[in-house]
Amino acid sequence: MSTHLPSQVTLVDVGPRDGLQNEAQPIPAATKIELVSRLQDAGLHEIEVTSYVSPKWVPQMADAAEVMAGIARRPGVRYSVLTPNLKGLEAALSGRPDEIVVFGAASEAFSRRNINCSIEESIERFRPVVQLALAQGIKVRAAVSCAVGCPYQGDVSADEVERVVVGMKALGVQHCGIADTIGVGTPRKVQAAMERALKHFPVEEVSGHFHDTYGQALANIYACLEMGVHVFDASVAGLGGCPYAKGATGNVATEDVVFLLNGLGIHTGVNLDALASAGAWISAELGRPPVSRVGRALLAKKATV
Repeated sequence: MSTHLPSQVTLVDVGPRDGLQNEAQPIPAATKIELVSRLQDAGLHEIEVTSYVSPKWVPQMADAAEVMAGIARRPGVRYSVLTPNLKGLEAALSGRPDEIVVFGAASEAFSRRNINCSIEESIERFRPVVQLALAQGIKVRAAVSCAVGCPYQGDVSADEVERVVVGMKALGVQHCGIADTIGVGTPRKVQAAMERALKHFPVEEVSGHFHDTYGQALANIYACLEMGVHVFDASVAGLGGCPYAKGATGNVATEDVVFLLNGLGIHTGVNLDALASAGAWISAELGRPPVSRVGRALLAKKATV
């Protein structure tokens, strides 16, 4: 076993935002607020709460201001929000986020198909967003999406990833997340992408965001651990689908990641039982079982006691 794995990992639960944003049924703001509360109870110290986007495009996030106003903030917890443009950031300021997230695709085809502009143009749009956030004392995290694969062009090279990383760094962003948006990554490809981020950002400001579409998310996380990366996004109960692979799972489940890390003796500060209970609760609210394998196993174990 490698002796160079990190002794501690920070998990960013993106369930309230990335996990819920594509749900077809309206989810009350009170449910989203309660989910944040339960995640805090379980020991999560980084939570991506909501997204300030046009309700026309993402109706599920129309209550962003209400959710941010309703959460019970706790010392030591960082609350982040997605702000894809200046209008979104200006709306978010009253909610006092600790961090904002901007994102750019490493795939030119993905950028043009989804936001109708080039990668360079998409990055340039973030310049006033980053400037205003930094002026307000808000940390800025950038996510590089489609970092190993794209639904339109297929494979994405490490050179393409570095191009976006460099562009984001030039804007002044403070943290860089490498995201396997469609879950096609395997360990060596993920490590190659991560290496490019680590050339420009310190390891403590680099993170991984992995989807489990092909069942590779935990293997990819382990591959990043071997590189010293110790910040990862995950979604309670495996909330969130993959819109480019119908019926496939999306974000890796936070419960599954915590179980892996516990087995490696890596500290997260997260209570797995409380986390699984939170996952069971939100899944019941959505009318389906948790996607998390660990969550389901713990629920089954409790049912037999």
